Amino acid sequence: MPLTHFDSDGQAHMVDVSDKDTTNRVAVAAGHVKMAHQTFEIISEGRAKKGDVLGVARLAGIMGAKKTPDLIPLCHPLPVTKVSVDLTLDPDLPGVQIEATVKTTGQTGVEMEALTAVSTAALTVYDMAKAVDKGMEIGGIHVLLKDGGKSGRYEAK
Repeated sequence: MPLTHFDSDGQAHMVDVSDKDTTNRVAVAAGHVKMAHQTFEIISEGRAKKGDVLGVARLAGIMGAKKTPDLIPLCHPLPVTKVSVDLTLDPDLPGVQIEATVKTTGQTGVEMEALTAVSTAALTVYDMAKAVDKGMEIGGIHVLLKDGGKSGRYEAK
């Protein structure tokens, strides 16, 4: 299957979705921020100097999803109908697990919006805690679920 964002001459282009059916679409993405135990304790106890790390990161993730076409050059602007971003403290990591769900009714999917939500939330956690832990690692960002449209349902194994 050829890459859809390149024309027959190999030039990048925005995919024409005008002939695609309008359907309900959903995508779920996940990722994490791994950190030192001390940083985990500061966040979980609400002692971060910049404030509510998880609350601010949740809002940043929602904003990131809505700004996806401004950040990713070939993404279509979509009427996003729902964005939820869940951040869960994980003492075994130690760190924060992030999951984002994005929905729309449209002609193309919202995987990029879900991935951008997770990425933006993770970067915000890093930004808010970098004063105490510059060694945090952001990782594992991937699509868990995509549903709707011609290609149907995808679920990560």
